[in-house]
Amino acid sequence: MSKKTVERESLSPRILWGPDAVIQRVRPVETFKYLGNPHKGTTTFQRFNGDPLFPGLMWNDKDGPTEFPEWNGNSKNPRYPDTTLSYCRWIWAVIEPEKGKFRWDILDGALKAARLRGQTLQMRIQPYVGDSMPAWYWALGGKKQTPPWREGSVDPDHNDPLYLKHWGGFIKEFGKRYDGHPAIESVDAAYGGSCGECGGNSSDETAEKLMDVYLKAFKKTHLVLMIGTHGCTYAAKMDRPLGWRGDCYGDMRTLSKTTVPDGLNWKHMFDEYPMVLFTNGVQDHWRTAPVTLETCWTVGHWYKEGWDIDWIIEHGYKYHLSVFMPKSSYIPEAWTDKIDAFNRRMGYRLVLRQMTLPIEAARGKTAQFQLWIDNVGVAPLYRPYSLAYRFRQGKKSAIVHSKQDVRKWLPEYTWFSEKVSVPKSLSAGLAHVDIAIVDPATDTPRVKLAIEEILDDGWHPMSAVEVT
Repeated sequence: MSKKTVERESLSPRILWGPDAVIQRVRPVETFKYLGNPHKGTTTFQRFNGDPLFPGLMWNDKDGPTEFPEWNGNSKNPRYPDTTLSYCRWIWAVIEPEKGKFRWDILDGALKAARLRGQTLQMRIQPYVGDSMPAWYWALGGKKQTPPWREGSVDPDHNDPLYLKHWGGFIKEFGKRYDGHPAIESVDAAYGGSCGECGGNSSDETAEKLMDVYLKAFKKTHLVLMIGTHGCTYAAKMDRPLGWRGDCYGDMRTLSKTTVPDGLNWKHMFDEYPMVLFTNGVQDHWRTAPVTLETCWTVGHWYKEGWDIDWIIEHGYKYHLSVFMPKSSYIPEAWTDKIDAFNRRMGYRLVLRQMTLPIEAARGKTAQFQLWIDNVGVAPLYRPYSLAYRFRQGKKSAIVHSKQDVRKWLPEYTWFSEKVSVPKSLSAGLAHVDIAIVDPATDTPRVKLAIEEILDDGWHPMSAVEVT
């Protein structure tokens, strides 16, 4: 607690505001530091806080972690942003190496590792990467196909009834065990194609059937749609919050051998994302569910190619991203400040600009509170946390929950006025008033406001009232 707060808490608001005042105003000072809030920001990839980065400009889409050594207590990520998120993906053959025998211990280990290091976990189980379908699936007679764009490779025929039966069956088991798990941030609805990204050769009918399996299996955990697929278009019409994921954010490639002038070749940032946002029908989904953008290559590759980082970041904001996944590959030193600023602003960032409350309040009655919230981020907070007021007298305290829905605090301003019940348990005299965004089940603060004053227990001290 700052010296200024200690001095203010020792004084009655009547002394501070004068004998004729009825209300008091609090105008907190905004902070611009990293807050470490949950459900937003940069993720580690196939790794957790404190793990070494991938070497150079490399990464691994296929092999999620399967062993989890005892953590040494280090959560720092040199040459990488601070983060409260991890993102891991595994191939189906690793999690179900034999038909009906599941390696849930791997996913349990990953969830535990993330929790210990202050992270929640985004997850994707991908049907295959390259030629990695489960051997038992082929042994059961699964049909094969060779995609024209992957010469020499063998993929499953996604329209084979066996694919729907066995891959769909796995998704059901996955959801049965993990839907609603508190440490899972989200699950990618990866239904077909290498890495589960493009849908493979799924017909529209097949894509819809597989998406129905995901939608039924995961009713509590956030599902993230794979943009650019028919399954995304189909699910986007459902009456439930569904996020989306772009896997090649930042792609500004210029082909060395091209027949178009001045590098006007196809690239995701011009020819894919602006289009599929509308053709998939997800342009407004950011209002109710999170957007994740994964780098095309790595940020180091962007730097090596001389791409415009400011332009890329600005367009990330326009997509209202909450999560950025740069593959646990180093951030070039010249761009560290830009990426750190990006990390702070993506998702929600809530500044309390002003709060008004009465100078006197009667026990068992209501008091009028007014708050002006400025979300200086680019997306809302998607979790059903609660804004709470705490009345504190010495070692005693009482918590009252606001009726506001914090998930509706979109970017820019929110202002509201509400009547707050003054707890009957308070004694006559001075009561300090704190606020926080809490888990309503435990009243534990979960989200820090972007203001300087904060107590050691995560509550933000506002002022005090004279209880009568």
